[in-house]
Amino acid sequence: MLLAKYSHFQTYSENAYPRAFFIVYFMKKKTAIVVDGGFFIKRYRSIIRATSLDPIRTANDLWTMCIKHLEQAKSEKYDLYRIFYYDCLPYDKKQHNPVTGKALDFSKTDQYKFQVAFFEELRKKRKVALRLGVLEDKNKWIIKPSKTKDLLNGKIAISDLTENDVQFDFTQKMVDMKIGLDIASITLKKQVDQIILIAGDSDFVPAAKLARREGIDFLLDPMWNPIKPHLFEHIDGLHSTFKQYKSTKK
Repeated sequence: MLLAKYSHFQTYSENAYPRAFFIVYFMKKKTAIVVDGGFFIKRYRSIIRATSLDPIRTANDLWTMCIKHLEQAKSEKYDLYRIFYYDCLPYDKKQHNPVTGKALDFSKTDQYKFQVAFFEELRKKRKVALRLGVLEDKNKWIIKPSKTKDLLNGKIAISDLTENDVQFDFTQKMVDMKIGLDIASITLKKQVDQIILIAGDSDFVPAAKLARREGIDFLLDPMWNPIKPHLFEHIDGLHSTFKQYKSTKK
């Protein structure tokens, strides 16, 4: 039956048919890995319990986490098509803290230096595509959520706020749109057999629906973060590969 199915391999001898069968059935499937950068950094910082991050180690840990996704079922072989990493260029302007009036140069902050160095490390990695959106400057400061709660509960007064209790308000632009467009493009061009999304919200649902309708195996990696029950109907599997750190608390 197999010989009849592969009768178009007429130039092969009868002994060569097993090889043709091997090529068709055991060739590696292509996998694209899509990473929501803002989500990754937030979860990564939480998992390793770090207040500051090293750009080289962070890039290496991201790469290792992604490559582990290619080691799935023993009966299936996966090859990396590309890792797509989505984020925004860091804010680099100067603003004045409303509490103290001090000027803050964001281009000299540790966060800015980390992001620039981290993106540079990612550019050096094989098969990594950096997709950068922009940060919209709303030109205003906001009180951090934890302090807002304390204010509303009467635990503190406005006069108790310090320069560390406020933050400049940014909004990411074009990141979610780029993720959705790239998933749609990869899907419709039949460039991969599988897409793995490292993210934690429901913004991916429309893109996931399209991919699954076109026959793509769509997996979600929330980095051990719980997801809402209704999201399970929009994915083909849930799998996290990043190493979990055991708590040292007694």
